[in-house]
Amino acid sequence: MKIRTALLCAALLFAASVHAQQAQPLERIAAVVDEDVILQSELDRAVSNIVAQYANRQNQLPPRHVLERQVLERLILVKLQTTRAAETGVRVGDAEVDSAINNIAQQNNLSPDQLRQQLARDGMSIEDFRSSLRDEILTQRLRQRFAQSRISVSDAEVDAAMASQAGAMQYHLAHILVALPEGATPEQIATGQQKIDGIKSLLDRNEMQFAAAAVRYSDSPNALEGGDLGWRSLDEIPVAFANAIRSMQPGNVIGPIRGPSGFQLLQLVETRDGAQAAGGAGTVTQYHARHILVRPAEGASGDGEARARIDTLRARIAGGADFQAVAGESSDDTVSKAEGGDLGWFTQDEFGPEFGGQVANLQDGQVSAPFKTQAGWHIVQRVGTRQTSVEDENRRAQVRESIGQRKLEDEWDRYLREMRGEAYVDIRVGG
Repeated sequence: MKIRTALLCAALLFAASVHAQQAQPLERIAAVVDEDVILQSELDRAVSNIVAQYANRQNQLPPRHVLERQVLERLILVKLQTTRAAETGVRVGDAEVDSAINNIAQQNNLSPDQLRQQLARDGMSIEDFRSSLRDEILTQRLRQRFAQSRISVSDAEVDAAMASQAGAMQYHLAHILVALPEGATPEQIATGQQKIDGIKSLLDRNEMQFAAAAVRYSDSPNALEGGDLGWRSLDEIPVAFANAIRSMQPGNVIGPIRGPSGFQLLQLVETRDGAQAAGGAGTVTQYHARHILVRPAEGASGDGEARARIDTLRARIAGGADFQAVAGESSDDTVSKAEGGDLGWFTQDEFGPEFGGQVANLQDGQVSAPFKTQAGWHIVQRVGTRQTSVEDENRRAQVRESIGQRKLEDEWDRYLREMRGEAYVDIRVGG
C-alpha cells in the first residue's frame, strides 16, 4: 500500500534532506551548498523514492544520471529554502511535526504506529520522515511569508478579472520548459532550440505522452509532476499562447515559443465552463477594515518590545491621531501599509479566527484593543459590513486566489532562481 497526501508526497520526495551531521563522517558528499552539504546517501534515498512512485511507469522516467541531476537540484533548492527560512525566523516545533504526522496517518486510515510500520516497509525510518516533513513545512512557511510580503491583489483587479471571465472558459494546462540562462550565448540558444524541437517531434510522432516527456526532459520545477499547471482562465495565460488556445482541442500542443525562462511547449489537457468553479447559495457577511501590525523582533525581549510599541500606537489613535496616517507611518504589514492599513472587504475567517473574531466584535468605526496573532501584534479598525451572495463571494475568492497564485508563481520562481544563482554550490557527482 502506498500512502498518499500532497504533503506526504512532497516529504517522500525530499526524505533525503537529513542534516549532514547525522551521517557517518566518511560518507561521500554529493554537493556542497553554501556552508552545508548534501550526502550521496541523501541523494540515493530521494531518487529511490521517485523510482518507487513510478513503480508502474518506469518508462516515463529519464535515464538514471538525468534523474539524479533533477532530484539533486531539488534537494539543493530545499536546502537553500530551509536555510533562508531559518535566517528569517521561520520555526517549526516538534509538536507541529507530530500533528502533521498524525494528520497524515488519519488521512490514510492508519494509526501512528501503523504509519511507522508502513514507512519501514517502504525503506524509510521515522527519523528521516520527520526531518523531511519538517523541511517541507519550513519551505511552505517561507513561501507563505514571501506571498504575504510581496503579493497583493486589489479589488479592482478582481473586478476586472470577473468581468472578463463572465461566461468564459477555463483551461487545464501542462508545459515543458527547456531553460536558458540569463544572457544566454548564441550556442546555448541553438542547443535549447534543438532540444525543444526534438521533444516536439517526439510528441508529433506520438512516440511519447506529454506528461512523460515533461518528466523526462522538462527543466521546470514541476517536471516530475508531468508539467501540470492546473486550471487557468484566458487572462492568466501568457499572451503568446492565449490566442491559440481558444481554437485548441484537449490534447493539442502548441509551441515551441521562447519566453523569459527559455523555450516552452504548452498542452491543453481539458476545458470547463468557468461557472463550474462557482457554487453555493445564500448570503455571507463581509467586513471592511484597516489594521496596524507590529512584528516582534527575534530574541527574548522581542515580544515585549512589540507589545509596548503597539500600545503606544493605540494610545496615539485614542488621543485623536488618524488611523490611516498612523498605519501608513508605522505598520509592519508592507502590503496594506501604503493603503493606510486598508484590507478591503473580507469574510470573518479570511485572515484567521483570532483576527476575524476581533473584527466581528467591533462596531463600525470602532478600534480594537491590541491583540496578538501568529503574524504579530495588531490593532484593527472596522470600517463597515455588508451582506453578499455566497456564490458571488465564492467566485471573488477563487478569482482573487487565482490572480494571487499567478503572481506568486512568477515572483517565487524568480526568487528561487536568484537564491540559486547567489549561492555557492559545488556539485561533486555526475558529469
